Amino acid sequence: MGHVLLAPDKFKGSLTAAEVVRHLTAGLHRAAPGIEVRGFPVADGGDGTLDAAVSAGFRRIPVSVAGPTGIPVRTAFGYADGVAVVELADACGLRRLPAGVPEPLRASSRGAGEVIRAALEYGCAEVVLGLGGSASTDGGAGLVGALGVRLLDERGAELPPGGAALRHLCRIDLTGLHPAVRRTRFVVAGDVDNPLLGPTGAAAVYGPQKGATAGDVAVLEAGLTRWAGLAEAAVRDVELVGAAGSAGAGRPGQPVSAWPGAGAAGGVGFAALGFLGARFRPGIELLLELLGFPEAVAGADLVVTGEGSLDLQSLHGKAPVGVARAAGRAGVPTVAVAGRVSVGPDELRDAGIRAAYPLTDLEPDQAACLDRAAELVGKVAETLAADWLDPAGPPRRR
Repeated sequence: MGHVLLAPDKFKGSLTAAEVVRHLTAGLHRAAPGIEVRGFPVADGGDGTLDAAVSAGFRRIPVSVAGPTGIPVRTAFGYADGVAVVELADACGLRRLPAGVPEPLRASSRGAGEVIRAALEYGCAEVVLGLGGSASTDGGAGLVGALGVRLLDERGAELPPGGAALRHLCRIDLTGLHPAVRRTRFVVAGDVDNPLLGPTGAAAVYGPQKGATAGDVAVLEAGLTRWAGLAEAAVRDVELVGAAGSAGAGRPGQPVSAWPGAGAAGGVGFAALGFLGARFRPGIELLLELLGFPEAVAGADLVVTGEGSLDLQSLHGKAPVGVARAAGRAGVPTVAVAGRVSVGPDELRDAGIRAAYPLTDLEPDQAACLDRAAELVGKVAETLAADWLDPAGPPRRR
């Protein structure tokens, strides 16, 4: 009957990627009891990245770190063969805000740096940092602070956390930087290419999504501008790049703050590129490679991917398109399941997705669709099986 590989991202607000896999599997087995199904939950560097790594065989190493407002949270990094996978969203992302209340001026990325520090002290030779879902706009100042960099005001006192405080930055002390940084490879997994500053930068584009008013955005932009200037001068004076090197992300003579991806996760991309010498990779491309998707898809007859909303943004580097392209390179057709689909069949085909199955076809009411997502995913899987799986052989549509 063939072999189906399930590689969905999460359905935000309703199901994790692993839950989507579970309900798809149940629906497929109801429709085609003999079908071979393998689950492969994926992520693009944001929420769910750690879970995807663990599902693929990484071991969860627990750690307690500062959440975005400084309140301790329990998180972990994934570990396998000397590689650590760190999910910023799980350490200090939006979903870690107490009661969900935004703190656009004071939220910090320190927790992600504390997870990286734990990975370094565990002996990891490579750290993969998944960006996305950040609650802060501090330019990664909190992250490097957790790794021993001191940010000082005019009196020599350390700055309080958050992007607003960066307006008062006068000096950066690098003498305490964790020694393992220089011998560790860092790779950043992200899905945005914004620079740090300006109208397409971290504060202007993503600040309002984190609760920033127009006035807050101006404050954050001023802080990031000061941070960028002093940080780039400090990094020029000291050899800080990690084993991966910092070449290749931008153009010669271009400041790191202008490199694509520097504005990711409220500017954590900038700190990773500049202070850690990280390489920036498209999140889904890197995660699929790291989790062994190319090997897994080689024996499949059909790939089923998906996410909560399959829309125009999905076509620009999100998980379903990354999965479809990787499957296409292996000659395996891909279909998608999504909460809703707002792009046409031609656009989907151009992205390598042969067909899409929205849950809203079964339940048009958005709130009810979210509530019934588990049930609906299973039902859609039955429809998909009727369209694509031949009881006597491999998938019908090629």
